[in-house]
Formats: sequence, C-alpha cells, structure tokens
Amino acid sequence: MSSTITPSKPNVTLQPEVVQVSPEPNFFGELVQETLALTRRLFIQLQRRPSTLIAGVIQPLIWLILFGALFQNAPQGLFGNTVNYGQFLAAGVIVFTAFSGALNAGLPVMFDREFGFLNRLLVAPLATRYSIVFASAIFIVTLSAIQTAAIIATSAFLGAGWPDPLGLAVISLILLLLVFGVTGLSLGLAFALPGHIELIAVIFVTNLPLLFASTALAPLSFMPKWLQVVATLNPLSYAIEPIRYIYLHSNWALNSIVMQAPWGAVTLGGALLVLLVLDVVAFLTIQPLLRRTFA
Repeated sequence: MSSTITPSKPNVTLQPEVVQVSPEPNFFGELVQETLALTRRLFIQLQRRPSTLIAGVIQPLIWLILFGALFQNAPQGLFGNTVNYGQFLAAGVIVFTAFSGALNAGLPVMFDREFGFLNRLLVAPLATRYSIVFASAIFIVTLSAIQTAAIIATSAFLGAGWPDPLGLAVISLILLLLVFGVTGLSLGLAFALPGHIELIAVIFVTNLPLLFASTALAPLSFMPKWLQVVATLNPLSYAIEPIRYIYLHSNWALNSIVMQAPWGAVTLGGALLVLLVLDVVAFLTIQPLLRRTFA
C-alpha cells in the first residue's frame, strides 16, 4: 500500500507594502534657499568686479570733501548759528549715496535679460519667481549699508559728529524705507524698458535733478519759492531733513518739526509716513508688471 506524501507548504509571511510618501514641499524653505542662492550669485559678481562698490564709496566721499571745502566760507548763519556746511551736507550725501545705489538696482536684472540668464530663471522650477526680486533687494540694501556706513564714519571724522544709538537706528530705518521704494521702481524699469541703454539714460536724467531739487545742498530758505515747492515734493527731502535733524539735535522726537514746507510743518513721524507711502505705491505700481513678466 503506497502512501502519498503531500509536500508541506512553506511558511510565508506577507509583508505589508510600503508606500513611499514624498514629503510636502516647504514653500518658505525653498523661497529662502532660492533667494540666498541668487543673492550669493550677485555677491560673486561683485567680488569679481569690485569697482562698483569702490566707486560707490569714493564718489560721495569726494562730494563730501569738495562741497564742504567749497562752501566753508558761506555767510554766517545761513545753515544755523552753530552749524558748519560739513555738518549740513552730511545728511544729504548719506541719503544721495543710498538713493544712487538703489536707483542702479535694476541694472543687474537688465543685463540678465539681455544675456538670456533671466529667461533660464523664468523657466526654472522655482518655488516663486519673486525670489529674483528679493535677492536684488537684499543685495542693494547690503551694498547701500556698506556705502552709507563709510560716509557716516567719514563725516564724523570731518566734524559732523555721531548720533546716539537710537538716532542711528532711526537713520537706518529711514534709509531702508528709501532704498526699498527706489529699488522697487528701478526693478520695475528693468522689466519695462527695452534695454540697458534706456535704463542708464533714466538713471542719468533722474539723479542730478532730484539731488539739486532737494534740501541736500542748500536749505529751503535759500531757494526761490517755486524751487521750495519742488523740493518739498521730492521724496529725498523727506529722508534728508529727518536725518539732518537727528544729527543736529540730541532731543529729537517723532513730533519734532524737521521741515517747514510751504503748506505747513513736517514732523519726523510725518516724514517716515511719506517714505512708507512711497514704498507701498512703488510696489503696488510694479506688481502688475512683475506678474505679467513672471507669468
């Protein structure tokens, strides 16, 4: 009698299927990473061509020294009983240095447009293309901070003195508001104008008229009536006068009157509000252009 041997089934343990779940994309982390990478690229360019930074420091220093020497024999009392022209001029040179650097913010973007690198960025899988704008703003703010620090130190050496720490903080805030607004307008021009020749022409046409139509080189009382109106419409005056007041008065406050405009007194807090409105208007103005370009 033959027996049938049934083969035993091996013990097989079924493992549950492991499903790989990709982590959710971290938008903020990717934005920071992209912005830092693009900012680092701009600083590498600056390291290879440092003439931009050097010229941005030397030019206002020359202005400060030469204009201070030119008007050192100005009539007594023109700038105040205890104020020399070097002290009066320091605020104007500080603001104009920050303004000039911010006005040039669109040039790197314009050159990227012309060389085709911007097109590569626009088709790259970026978390947001606004990182291009953020990187340019960080680069220009850092550059302006280096340049204005050199001007503040030089003007202190030439006799303009030092504000107190809180005053320096308010001066930094004023310059930051000015640089943000002008940088936004410059980037908008970089996307709107056809080439760098047109952008440089706008920069040249804008620079000197805004300088001379402000209170950087002369007080309002020294100007004819029509120029007083123009100077009090100039945003640079709302950065120059608060900084000048902080330099010359140790007991400043937000309600301190820093400028007597033809239509009324302007306080330090009012000047800050004007600069803040300038920033809001600048970024609201360039928003449609940026959306159309990044689409």
